[in-house]
Amino acid sequence: MIRGRGGLTDAELLAILIGSGNSEDSALNLAKKILKGADDSLTQLGRMSVSKLMKYRGIGEAKAVTIAAAMEISRRRREEATNDLSHISGSADAFAVLEPVLSELQHEEFWILYLNNANRVIHKSQLSKGGITGTLVDVRLVLREALELGAVAIILAHNHPSGALKPSEADKAITRKLKVAAEVLDIKVLDHLIVTDKTFFSFADQHLI
Repeated sequence: MIRGRGGLTDAELLAILIGSGNSEDSALNLAKKILKGADDSLTQLGRMSVSKLMKYRGIGEAKAVTIAAAMEISRRRREEATNDLSHISGSADAFAVLEPVLSELQHEEFWILYLNNANRVIHKSQLSKGGITGTLVDVRLVLREALELGAVAIILAHNHPSGALKPSEADKAITRKLKVAAEVLDIKVLDHLIVTDKTFFSFADQHLI
């Protein structure tokens, strides 16, 4: 029986992208090896660089680029789907918007969601990009953009490439700093999310904001 694309395993889909294997492995076996190297996670596969993929025998530059491009298309599709999310009613909604942007990064980035008085996302932007240990946050830039957009509330977010969900003291400090500064301008800081490749931590859910 011919199965539709929804009936194919991750390895079978990856094998289609690879097309052919090597003298020792079929395309399917090679796909299974690559997925095993990514901990059987498509998210981890999306983090693999072209050079890392090329370390697998039978994966040349063209095949590695094809895999990387497919992962990027998948990420953009998820991000595009969240553009239809008009209303943020809780942390899970905010995570749905931010997950395609932050979950697969190998470095740390800080993002802001700007909301109107109906809790609709009117803009999202990257505030800063840093190394794996941290990133810089300019409070003035956050509030200036909020005023320019006419936003009445913001949601802070950054990722932890390490996968750790526990907020650091620096995370708590910048949250307090932004909240105090925003209140002067009657702008609410609704939440601060820490995003990993699988889940998130919400300051609001944990009553830390």
